[in-house]
Amino acid sequence: MTFDMRRRAAAEAAGALVLSAVVIGSGVMGERLAGGNDAIALLANTLATAAILFVLIAALAPVSGAHFNPAVTLVALLRRQLKRGDALIYVIAQLAGCAAGAVLAHALFELPLLQVGGVERSGLAQMASESAATFALVGCILLTSHARPQATASAVALTIAAGYWWTSSTSFANPAITLARALSDTFAGIRMADVAGFVVAQLIGAGAALAAFNWLYRARADQAVSTAAAARSVSRSGG
Repeated sequence: MTFDMRRRAAAEAAGALVLSAVVIGSGVMGERLAGGNDAIALLANTLATAAILFVLIAALAPVSGAHFNPAVTLVALLRRQLKRGDALIYVIAQLAGCAAGAVLAHALFELPLLQVGGVERSGLAQMASESAATFALVGCILLTSHARPQATASAVALTIAAGYWWTSSTSFANPAITLARALSDTFAGIRMADVAGFVVAQLIGAGAALAAFNWLYRARADQAVSTAAAARSVSRSGG
């Protein structure tokens, strides 16, 4: 079934809203219940984020592809899976949804609805972490959707869960989520001054993942062509 752009954009906005609300809200809840133990708060944040990602992708992938992430949409555009106008609509929906999700999370915990993030996330290690995390996420999506599409939801959820713990930035890996977290002065927040660096790093990671995927499967395609050519040569020679 093919869905029209209104429904696809609505799916992207709704998915981004829920994802953002869960990322920020679970951070607030985790911090409140952890008694000052940041590791416990981060674990709660991780589990909630991975769980909702699995659900959202499984539920909405048939409608819009379940991007919820401008970096993923950019890769789809570069692979000619989306038209430019459609990609722009996706990104607008993702940004609006994530921003609305931040407001929703604040409302659910009786916090000021409009905030500015205050958590410093700067430095080379953080930028490198965002490139690495986005590379892992986009690479996971490209490879899994090519080899085992039915496993994409679980693979993405597990990749993000791991990213919370193996990167110093805790794996935002999403420009829209980064902006939403800059609108929240909570456990999951980020200073507005650090957003640009994160987004640039994320786009670099996404581009590197696309280049690696193209190289990998181009090598396989070249091998298949060579094998076919060799088979034709043997056939013509009567071997």
